[in-house]
Amino acid sequence: MKDLARRFKGNPILKPADLMPGHPGLEIVCLLNPGVFSFEGKIWMLIRVAERPVQQEGIISFPILDTDGMKIISINENDPDLVTTDPRIINYKHKDYLTTLSHLRLVCSDDGVSFYQPEGFPMLIGEGPNETFGVEDCRVAQIDDTYYLTFTAVSAYGVGVGMRTTKDWKTFVKHGMIIPPHNKDCAIFQETINDKYYALHRPSSVALGGNYIWLAESPDGVHWGNHKLVLKTRKGKWDSERVGAGAAPIKTDQGWLEIYHGANANHQYGLGAILLDLHNPAKVIAQTDGPIMIPTEDYEINGFFGEVVFTNGHIVDGDQLIIYYGAADEFVCGASFSISEIISALVWL
Repeated sequence: MKDLARRFKGNPILKPADLMPGHPGLEIVCLLNPGVFSFEGKIWMLIRVAERPVQQEGIISFPILDTDGMKIISINENDPDLVTTDPRIINYKHKDYLTTLSHLRLVCSDDGVSFYQPEGFPMLIGEGPNETFGVEDCRVAQIDDTYYLTFTAVSAYGVGVGMRTTKDWKTFVKHGMIIPPHNKDCAIFQETINDKYYALHRPSSVALGGNYIWLAESPDGVHWGNHKLVLKTRKGKWDSERVGAGAAPIKTDQGWLEIYHGANANHQYGLGAILLDLHNPAKVIAQTDGPIMIPTEDYEINGFFGEVVFTNGHIVDGDQLIIYYGAADEFVCGASFSISEIISALVWL
């Protein structure tokens, strides 16, 4: 199956050097996986900004949050208790840490291509014991006048789904961890179905089950239950190792169109699509056999963690779907798709 993406000519549209670090003494290593929404006539992205201390020769340093604020941990790179085989994770004395600390940063654009950081809007940082390793990969869903922010909350306790809501992007209601570890990739539908809220999410099981997409329902958009399996990985295909939801599903005449990410055993990430029944979103009625987008450009293949295209944010304009995505876990990029072309590529089940 061919790659259906029409990439922006100016990709990457944002690189780590384009923003200032959020904390003194830190450097931005990666910009990743923005949530996307419209507000006050502009297109906005809520970008995951991953930072770490400027590295010194022979020393591995990384930040965490505690009750007193940010704490920097420094370890001699030759320490026999240190394992650094994965650029994203450090294992020290049999405990896992992240090599970077992520927060969420707002940027906006008048044309959807050139983005800048506006004044007067706060950064969203980790708060409390469930977010000591930061907050990551936010999805944004708008229902009426309220924006629902679902993000990955990371700590030594595990990876779960946190949520905050806002109407003005300056004041936020904090709902804590709405789905406990291990879970992520939570995308809320932008309207209720039969008076219920719905959300896709991705629990993980290493020993039993797998990294599959599930559906949850809620009476109020805050408390979630009645979880149902929606989509499994497929052995021997591009999405054989894990699948996860992208942004909020898109309502079409044929069903709810969801752009999802998949990865294989070599950690190569691409994008695919499924179609969910309009009245029963737990039912998958169609799926692309192959990916609709795979890493092909240098900025997607080479970076902090290469061979990755990953999205959790988009803008819908008629038949045009503008997907903003993280490339190689380092850059923010954009691409346009035709919704009808994606639907034509689906295989009906």
